Amino acid sequence: MTFPVVDIDPFDEQFLADPYAHHPALRDAGPVIWLEAIGCYAMARFAEVQPALKDWETYISARGVGLSDFAHEEPWRPPSLLLETDPPLHDRTRGLMNKVASLSGLRALQPEWRAKADALVTEVVSRGEVDAVEALAEEFPLRVFPDLIGLRDEGREHLIPYGTIAFNAFGPKNRLVEESMARGAEAAAWVNESCKRENLKPGGWGMSVYEAADRGDCSPEEAERLVRSFLTAGVDTTVNGIANLVHALAEHPSEWSKLRADPSLAKRAIEESLRWGGVVQTFFRTTSLDVAVEGGTIPAGNKVLLFLAAANRDPRKWDEPDRFDISRNAGGHVGFGFGIHQCLGQMVARLEMEAVLGALLDRVTEMRANGPAEFRLNNTLHALARVPVKLVPA
Repeated sequence: MTFPVVDIDPFDEQFLADPYAHHPALRDAGPVIWLEAIGCYAMARFAEVQPALKDWETYISARGVGLSDFAHEEPWRPPSLLLETDPPLHDRTRGLMNKVASLSGLRALQPEWRAKADALVTEVVSRGEVDAVEALAEEFPLRVFPDLIGLRDEGREHLIPYGTIAFNAFGPKNRLVEESMARGAEAAAWVNESCKRENLKPGGWGMSVYEAADRGDCSPEEAERLVRSFLTAGVDTTVNGIANLVHALAEHPSEWSKLRADPSLAKRAIEESLRWGGVVQTFFRTTSLDVAVEGGTIPAGNKVLLFLAAANRDPRKWDEPDRFDISRNAGGHVGFGFGIHQCLGQMVARLEMEAVLGALLDRVTEMRANGPAEFRLNNTLHALARVPVKLVPA
């Protein structure tokens, strides 16, 4: 072994409770390290993580973006046709989905989403003291996203526990996986049924995927799996994104004041929150060939764990990376991944965050923490469970 061996288990519950406390040790150990606890190579510096995400030919996704290697293990559900495929199949399915989930179509929905955000924030601000996770981060996506896809009305609350299962499953088969699957069995069943053509409403993104199948752009079976990709990518990313944004601004009241004074910084604030607080912490890749890197060679067929959140706070890339600063140009962060496999739901997440933040800026003069934030353990997400905030109305 020519790479530094690091005695850190990234799926230990103490690590998952506060991953940022362990990231400096991972980065400082070297550009490529060996994690003995899980028998895996890893990268935590921006200079290695971002190019690995971009180089899909060397660091492939088709063998799974979790710890499980699909060449040797049966996945818990059929692999994603977006996240867990490589070209040429990925080119076809991602191209289809990019047409369905067009930015122009989303932009057309902005007035409606902003009106719904205004109504929700008006209601929330009247209460003064709230948990921003429950009141905003979970509530707003459930008011807009299911209608975007064309989901049936009953059971939409199952989307959140399903996302918990999906992101836990990228890690080892530990307590978190077992408990989320046990608690979320009904949610998983609801999602499976909701992806079927007969359960989708006309006019939504879901039905548009099946209409693409009618044109021969994919098979009906692929259409069902692609609709499921929407339900995996479009909820937890947004819930986490909104929660982290509110958490960051509440913990840094001077930044909220700066934003109130100059609302043109709103998009920078969103990108900085994605860099600083993250959405997804880690993803795996598998080497398709022997890879010569600094310190040695990663043999073909080996898993490599990419620490996205550690890369986003790498002092080799960012000045004072642990500081939340909405004036910073955080462009180029890997909060939603990078390259051809970057998150399908990132446009939805950003536009929902814009709607909620705009509504807050119009209605709240002061937003500050009202107690410590609480996190829920997850193998892939550093997810907020509770963000107590005090909101002073304008």
